[in-house]
Amino acid sequence: MATSFPEIGDGAEDLAVAAAPRLTDEQVSTVARYARREEVAAGQVLYDIGDDSGDLLLCGSARLEALCPAAAADCEDVFFGYGPGQFAGELALLTGQRQTLTVRVSEAGTIHRVQAQSLRLLMKQETELSDLLLRTFLARRRLLRQATEQTLRLVGDADSAAGMALRTFLARQGVPYAWVEDDSTAADSIRAASGSTMADLPLALIGDDVMHRVSPGALSERLNLAYRRTGPATVDLAVVGAGPAGLAAAVYGASEGLQTVLLDAVATGGQAATSARIENYLGFPFGLSGADLAARAAVQALKFGAQIASPCPVAALETDGGTHTVTLVDGTHIRARAVVLATGASYRALPVDRWTELTGNGIYYAATDLEAQPMAGRPVLVVGGANSAGQAALHLARCSADVTLALRGGDLGARMSSYLVDRIVSDPRITVLTRTEVAELHGGARLEGVTLAERGGGTTRRIPCAGLFCFIGAEPATDWLTHVALDEAGFIPTDRALTPAVRGSRWRDLGREPLPYETSVPGVFAAGDVRAESMKRVAAAAGDGASAVRSVHQYLSLTTRG
Repeated sequence: MATSFPEIGDGAEDLAVAAAPRLTDEQVSTVARYARREEVAAGQVLYDIGDDSGDLLLCGSARLEALCPAAAADCEDVFFGYGPGQFAGELALLTGQRQTLTVRVSEAGTIHRVQAQSLRLLMKQETELSDLLLRTFLARRRLLRQATEQTLRLVGDADSAAGMALRTFLARQGVPYAWVEDDSTAADSIRAASGSTMADLPLALIGDDVMHRVSPGALSERLNLAYRRTGPATVDLAVVGAGPAGLAAAVYGASEGLQTVLLDAVATGGQAATSARIENYLGFPFGLSGADLAARAAVQALKFGAQIASPCPVAALETDGGTHTVTLVDGTHIRARAVVLATGASYRALPVDRWTELTGNGIYYAATDLEAQPMAGRPVLVVGGANSAGQAALHLARCSADVTLALRGGDLGARMSSYLVDRIVSDPRITVLTRTEVAELHGGARLEGVTLAERGGGTTRRIPCAGLFCFIGAEPATDWLTHVALDEAGFIPTDRALTPAVRGSRWRDLGREPLPYETSVPGVFAAGDVRAESMKRVAAAAGDGASAVRSVHQYLSLTTRG
């Protein structure tokens, strides 16, 4: 039997209260200006599990109820209940993902239906209501996470490479889900009921649908998180890369009226989302995780009407007559008046045998709670000497009593902030090894140990290791670019960093100099870590993204006048 939930609005908990506000008469009148009034009958289903993102439904005289997936068949278990002045809908209305609840009419009457485009307009124009709606959507998403066994379920080995990829994707997207371990009784029952075998894992169960050998890309498509053209044939701004720079560009672009699309090959957050704790970001004296920062920024971008799609790898960028075409790996073309490249960098791997085989099976490029919790009480190794490695070591020490931090250099403070160095040196759970490299990996299907070698061919030692966390830097993700000039290291030079030879006759014919953050291609801008000479810091990347949009506006005004 599915878990039952009381009708929200009875004030039992703060979160439940936040999830069920009742609009004032004035607020109802405001929403009604963006809505279509409808008469609905008792028992009528207004949208069902798996449907494309529905509309905001404001109760007039009617009453509505949201049913858990298990309740959809027998209509017994109610997750949310809505009366006059209350509305049905959660964060999926902004993200565009498919519905995870059924909304049905419990008492006949009238409703006000606010369709997607009208909702975005309301969010832009009605500040007070926008804030209330956003707080409500977030509270409901949190409640959905607390009842994940009723929504999206996945079956498999959570700590395998495939399992970790799915969990990372869903966590970054803020999608509620429950994980069922493949060796559990529940997993046996699910496989039997769905006619699946161990070879079909990992499974995804959405309502009555079962997906075999599911990947983040396939799940994204099923949840409506992949790219879908929902606006004009040509958008104002396409942002490639959803790290801090890309998120900032999307927020500022959308908030200033540009039709904005944000694309990422993996998920929102970029490298910043892998940071367990950022303590030097302006305005957050107690720190915050990179994933939390990215989630907040993504909600801001959605609030202002940006479309976010991931995983959505980009294969090519071409320019023809002032219009830029972004081609996705599936062949989809997105035409844009301007483009911001914020692809950041891809993680560097160590040149050690079996590295690729054990990536995701004991080797990780992030140290968030997803990766850290399975390491409880087990020895781990952190490789790197910059801030990200220091933050990872401290975070992992909370779970593991045996953390080794290995770096190739001889001075821990050479590239790491002093506040991190002080904490690491004083933490008895962390052993620091300088001038040390990873020489060999050990284990079967999972990492079990590593051999460390003194740099320069010195002594070696083998240590037990359940998790190796690698933070040795990254390389610019620009190998897909063919028509944008790159420097020798593969980064993108912009404005004053463009050499006269790179500029050529193109800029002379335009009769102007490149704008700030503009690349060798007019109308294509670069921001964040992928930009040559940029400061590799989260705050600097966010500033790059915001500043690039200012130049985008200048470029579009020049193009319009032209």
